[in-house]
Amino acid sequence: MSRKIKRKKRSSKLTLALKVFAILAASFLICASAYGIYLTKKAEFAAKQSYEEIENRQSSPKRETKAEAITDNVSILFIGVDDSEVRAQGSDHSRSDALMLMTLNREEKTVKLVSIPRDSYVYIPEVGYKDKITHAHAFGGTPATIETVEELFDIPIDYYVRMNFNAFIDVVDALDGIDLEVNIPYAFYEKDENDRYSIYLEPGYHHLDGREALALARTRKHDTDIARGERQQDIIKAIAKKALSVSSITKYDDVIMAIGDNMKTNLTFDEMKSFFYYFSGGMPQIDSLTLQGAGDMSTGIYYYMLDEESLEETKQILKSHLGLIPSKIKSNISEISSDDEEDTDVSYSPSLE
Repeated sequence: MSRKIKRKKRSSKLTLALKVFAILAASFLICASAYGIYLTKKAEFAAKQSYEEIENRQSSPKRETKAEAITDNVSILFIGVDDSEVRAQGSDHSRSDALMLMTLNREEKTVKLVSIPRDSYVYIPEVGYKDKITHAHAFGGTPATIETVEELFDIPIDYYVRMNFNAFIDVVDALDGIDLEVNIPYAFYEKDENDRYSIYLEPGYHHLDGREALALARTRKHDTDIARGERQQDIIKAIAKKALSVSSITKYDDVIMAIGDNMKTNLTFDEMKSFFYYFSGGMPQIDSLTLQGAGDMSTGIYYYMLDEESLEETKQILKSHLGLIPSKIKSNISEISSDDEEDTDVSYSPSLE
């Protein structure tokens, strides 16, 4: 066989291989595009189902104009409600089991995250006196909780996300669990979502399913309020890291389904999409802030009394991050994180309720 014929055969084989590759690539792109469109439509439907505007509150009274998620630095309050199908209390009458405030700075592409201990003794505008912050939601639902947090930090709360136990469990399970990167220092039993002591975790590092992650976030009798808040922040970070991993792309459908009727928010679908900017390059820088304080049983009821100096410092950091204070003042504020602060020696006592 001549060299010319051999070259022609090799050339035809190469051409055929290129055609097959092109067809496969085109098919992949079509499938990816179709899946992307499918996910977008599904997410848009889920967002509409979850959307809940607070009556008579188009924007925070602490802002002159409504903040725009696409262009402004904004705050988001995450409310985990002490609610489940078994309790059947209804989310407007349940206590908040977890409160976490997040501020996002678009220019810096950074996040500040602060957990608010549920027994914090604070002023609740809804009733006009001080009480545990967890009771604000029982007194007046989401609006009362938002007003209380705004009063506490003297900043606007632009958006909120309220989830119950079921939503939390389903989201973690939809991601096939999360890997907690911090060591659990002790073994413990904790209640599950049905208030049964069915969850047991050994000391060490864990891959957690939804029920285990919820139990770890809720447990509150083995250490301090500070430690509980830090655990919740670690769990949120682990969820974000898993959700942003390449392996989780095919799980987004299940994550969207998991949210369902178990989440309410005043974020529109377009506003949700605008936050993708923060995660377009992977995990943003997340700085954890800690509210120092001490337990108090002098009245016969356990309260967590916030340290005024720590609270004031946290206020200034959040205001600075949101761009609400003059640059001259901002330059004098030193950034802090939970790693830099000394632990408060508080042995936790459960509420006498």
